[in-house]
Amino acid sequence: MRNDPFSRSPQQGPPRRGLFGNIRWWVLLLAAGYAAFYWFSNRTVDPYTGEKVLIDSSLDASEERALGLQAYQQILAQERPLDPNAQISRDIRAIAQRLIAKVDVVETALAQEHGLQPAHFSREFEWEVNVIPSEQANAFCLPGGKMAVYTGLVPVARTTDAMAVVMGHEIAHALLRHGAQRMAQQKLTQIGQMAGAASGMDAQQQQMMMSAMGYGYLLPYARSHETQADEVGLMLAAAACFDPREAIPLWQRMGQASGGQSPPEFSSTHPNPGTRIQNLQALMPKALEYRQKFCEQAQ
Repeated sequence: MRNDPFSRSPQQGPPRRGLFGNIRWWVLLLAAGYAAFYWFSNRTVDPYTGEKVLIDSSLDASEERALGLQAYQQILAQERPLDPNAQISRDIRAIAQRLIAKVDVVETALAQEHGLQPAHFSREFEWEVNVIPSEQANAFCLPGGKMAVYTGLVPVARTTDAMAVVMGHEIAHALLRHGAQRMAQQKLTQIGQMAGAASGMDAQQQQMMMSAMGYGYLLPYARSHETQADEVGLMLAAAACFDPREAIPLWQRMGQASGGQSPPEFSSTHPNPGTRIQNLQALMPKALEYRQKFCEQAQ
């Protein structure tokens, strides 16, 4: 009898499976289909950048502001802010007021550059800024306009203009609705995780899939958020009569403050200082134009 080279005798046991031999592909296909539907049905055009962005259409603007307020209250309960009458608190609040006063004109100008109408999403914000005593050289602005500056940022910023650049950057994150975009990204990530588990992937395979998603999509998307916030924040600072040129030495000092310990750019949520400085230098003529156009003192 002729031996079939593709047959296996009972003694040989069940056929061996390859790396992906146990995956139920139909689960992954269904998940991919749902993820694609979610992606395309929740895209909207951002007036600041002219780009299509992913924001869950079921997330109401008031809900987004409520989430920002809740997070802000939790932070301030754990990290007590300085007295609002302290000199540094008054100085930071004055910078914020100048920046906020120029939000509408900057949004309108950027939207017009892309042939769009401004949404003025931030007109419903209830702005608030506090100073938190900490060695962190950091600041943030949450959805709804809830802001904080850590005192550790002051010696790094050194000047009012540089502080305005940082605060403008943080305000820009809220204006661009980056928090809502990250929530939508997290939903896509959860779809991938559930699909991986339901399809029969083992822990190592799921980790490989999520790593590929992180390096290929999530991290580049986060870096693009930082670049967008740099541009919008720089225009805000310039329009509010601050000197945008202070952004360059600021980020040089920020790089020095980190001690050169930042991770490689491809594995980071932020551009490295060198890339950031190059981008800001390219934006400087536009920023100076905004200062000339919108800063009453410069006219």
